[in-house]
Amino acid sequence: MDKPFAITLDPGSSLANKTGAWRTNRPLYVDRLPPCNHACPAGENIQGWLYQAESGNYEAAWRVLTGDNPLPAIMGRVCYHPCETACNRGQLDESVGINSVERFLGDEALKKHWKFSPVKDESGKRVLVVGAGPSGLSAAYHLRRLGHGVKIVEAGPLAGGMMRFGIPKYRLPRDVLDGEVQRILDMGVELELNCKVTNILETIDAGSFDAAFLAVGAHIGKRAYIPAGSSARILDAVSFLRSMEGEDRPKLGRRVVVYGGGNTALDVARTAKRLGAEEAIIVYRRTREKMPAHDSELEEALQEGVLVKWLSTIRHASESTIVVQKMVLDETGFPQPTDEYEALEADSLVLALGQDVDLSLLEGVPGLEIKDGTVQVAPNMMTGHAGIFAGGDMVPAERTVTVGVGHGKKAARHIDAWLHGRAYVPAPKHELATFDKMNPWYYSDASKTVRPVLELARRTSTFDEVVSGLDETNALFEARRCLSCGNCFECDNCYGVCPDNAVIKLGPGNRFEFNFDYCKGCGICVSECPCGAIKMVPEAS
Repeated sequence: MDKPFAITLDPGSSLANKTGAWRTNRPLYVDRLPPCNHACPAGENIQGWLYQAESGNYEAAWRVLTGDNPLPAIMGRVCYHPCETACNRGQLDESVGINSVERFLGDEALKKHWKFSPVKDESGKRVLVVGAGPSGLSAAYHLRRLGHGVKIVEAGPLAGGMMRFGIPKYRLPRDVLDGEVQRILDMGVELELNCKVTNILETIDAGSFDAAFLAVGAHIGKRAYIPAGSSARILDAVSFLRSMEGEDRPKLGRRVVVYGGGNTALDVARTAKRLGAEEAIIVYRRTREKMPAHDSELEEALQEGVLVKWLSTIRHASESTIVVQKMVLDETGFPQPTDEYEALEADSLVLALGQDVDLSLLEGVPGLEIKDGTVQVAPNMMTGHAGIFAGGDMVPAERTVTVGVGHGKKAARHIDAWLHGRAYVPAPKHELATFDKMNPWYYSDASKTVRPVLELARRTSTFDEVVSGLDETNALFEARRCLSCGNCFECDNCYGVCPDNAVIKLGPGNRFEFNFDYCKGCGICVSECPCGAIKMVPEAS
């Protein structure tokens, strides 16, 4: 008699086979820390808001995003997105355009006039914030959300700090800056402009403040000794960029030399071209590889006709000539001067050699420690004087908008805890979701969406924004490129491949659980999980 090709069990009969006793290892659902979240200096829950954005729920995505960062339209323009450098998708094809989606959400909020939720419970405490730059605005926002009364005191005529007075309009339009600042003020945050704090202790006492957060920006340009004739026109970059906010624009002439290699140097050179300079030359003492400026901004500057003299230093300046000394690298890679010189015709020289913070408001404050021009703070952002906290450019850290925003949020949490007589303890971080824990075969290739760029002729003749944002279609596509590293997105793979029917589906948003009566620990679910949200652990004895 012919034998059947296969024996077919009755539907559901396999559930009678409780194979859990065979197990030596068991699967475990885990939540791992996405590398984008881990790399964000502002501490954003990037994967969380991308999840909302990819479903088309943009306002929900914006609200998750602004739970950590109140300035997404600004950040979507000026952040150097270390999240994208860390993105696991970059090892598959190209990193997710996180910064592009962030900008889209920020612009949507401005366009549709989304507001922050009103404060429900007032604490009765008052906090002084000194400085209306990114760190001060961030701290004020988070403190206000926690129910505290907040007053920002700003020495300048407008809020924004170095975002306004250090970043040109072609990178950050002022209506975007004003819109995001106003939304914070609409929460009930007070703002006093044109008021320089000269003595922090007196200001705290006079206003009956319970605590203070210092966020004074680095508005003082560093100088270098350069022998110069009395008629030489030498400016510092910070003062030059600041003057661009006034009605009388500075006159640089047709030939401009910029001394320095940071992003500020590039901003000055690109601004000079827009003011009509025929030549804008950056003199930098090291090589391109050592230049601290970001490569994308250097590329944009070169496209706009900015020239760079690498391995060069300035030795003398006169009314119409800059004498440059050429350098060579020694065996350690450090630049050394040579006997070779070059004369550059120049109508003006702009020094972009870094910035310092005015710390005069801290004179006489007991317990404060100042080292290398910065205020020393504890891990809770508090200075050596109880109740006075500091962040942003004032403390030892990278000086970027994103870092400043992160400092503001961190300080606000610690200030809130201090006001309540306790310590803020952040939640422990999950294990990092590295690329080797994922199964990238599951994801189809999808190239990163490139943001539109203004045509070159308009870039060098106007202050129109150079890089544009994504539209809704592109932003939705980009958000959907997220791999959901380390966190279940309910793809149903584990549910579908389990040979023992041991995976129980709990419904939308509730993920899954294992029925260990039937799971024999084969590990197929782990090998088939795209995002690395399951791991095998030894069976408990």
